[in-house]
Amino acid sequence: MFKKILIANRGEIALRVIRTCREMGIKTVAVYSTADKDSLHVRFADEAVCIGKPPGADSYLNVPNIMAAAEITNADAIHPGYGFLAENSKFSQICADCGIKFIGPTPGMINSMGDKVTAKETMIKAGVPVVPGGQGLLESIEQAKSIAKEIGYPVILKATAGGGGKGMRLVWEESQMEHAYSTAKIEAAGSFKNDGIYLEKFVEEPRHIEIQIAGDQYGNISHLSERDCSIQRRHQKLVEESPSPFMTPDLRQRMGDAAKKAAQAINYESVGTIEFLVDKHRNFYFMEMNTRIQVEHCVTEEVTNFDLIKEQILIAAGRHISGKDYEPKMHAIECRINAEDPYNDFRPSPGKITTLHTPGGHGVRVDSHVYTGYVIPPYYDSMIGKLIAVAQTRDEAISTMYRALSEYVIEGVKTTIPFHLQLMQNEDFRSGNFTTKFLEGFKLK
Repeated sequence: MFKKILIANRGEIALRVIRTCREMGIKTVAVYSTADKDSLHVRFADEAVCIGKPPGADSYLNVPNIMAAAEITNADAIHPGYGFLAENSKFSQICADCGIKFIGPTPGMINSMGDKVTAKETMIKAGVPVVPGGQGLLESIEQAKSIAKEIGYPVILKATAGGGGKGMRLVWEESQMEHAYSTAKIEAAGSFKNDGIYLEKFVEEPRHIEIQIAGDQYGNISHLSERDCSIQRRHQKLVEESPSPFMTPDLRQRMGDAAKKAAQAINYESVGTIEFLVDKHRNFYFMEMNTRIQVEHCVTEEVTNFDLIKEQILIAAGRHISGKDYEPKMHAIECRINAEDPYNDFRPSPGKITTLHTPGGHGVRVDSHVYTGYVIPPYYDSMIGKLIAVAQTRDEAISTMYRALSEYVIEGVKTTIPFHLQLMQNEDFRSGNFTTKFLEGFKLK
């Protein structure tokens, strides 16, 4: 087992990893930018090293400084959290070259899933359902029009190196293709330094449902059921839950088997997530694989009573897993509490938290790194924390969540709490009648 783990991240996920490491008797090293010197992950780690100025490029993406921090503290492993360097194959390789264990998949595994075209080709070979579309990257507008005509409109253009909706354009008819094609390539190049795009059939009335998986170094793969992440804005998740209200036992079995096939196709090691689009007829299609721990891993932990961070560390240390699959025994809902103004198109609201009261009671979990007096910096994502409600049924979980949100007091910055309170009372949400387009018609009162 590792003696000391450096966490190459910040905020709530860094604190989350520190907590599990402490329970496992593993020493921890926090790294931080000058903007995060007062963050709780710095306070609660056994050691802390400043790695640069506030911009991510100068700190949490600064590989030489992170590796230097690992060397001077004698860390024998690095946990990347999510975001930043978590899916960076070069960083994974550098760790390997330096004799430090990267707690995550190998560089080859990251590369095989990081490029969406390569990932789709891999899934086709593995027999995992994929959205109909062209094979490989588009070489011209004419090719895009030809494929779209063959599979039928609407279609969607996507950046091969993309995420978060960047380099993505929906095309309803041929007259829109030229403008969509050119703007998608420009945005992809600007966001990812890679202008490669591909085309797929647009799945109407889709749900975003993902399967949590874990794989060890010996070929054993298990899945830990699903999470429904359909409540999102501009392709950014706001609410996640498990189990999905749209799920059936047959669909869970088929999606779980497909997710395991996807992981086995690349001999996957570590925890990860296979993301699917599911249409109104419960046909599902591979979308992408996240080769890291997810923000929303907490809901899976709560419904399966399973510590995914601990599992990730044990797998990296060479532990065999059973290959057993897990089904949800409870219902959990997670609301992302962001420093954003929901009345102003969710505009970021950095600043100082002047008053903070977090909810508690039975069935309530809060994963957060903030406190009264904490300053939310403008340089990173706006997440304040994650509020998770757990109960025997979905209706009870919604009631617990509404009560917890009502207790959550944050002053000094705008937050998404008013949005979540209204969502919990929305009849369509409460009845499970929603898709990824739900918020397009949602009006905040």
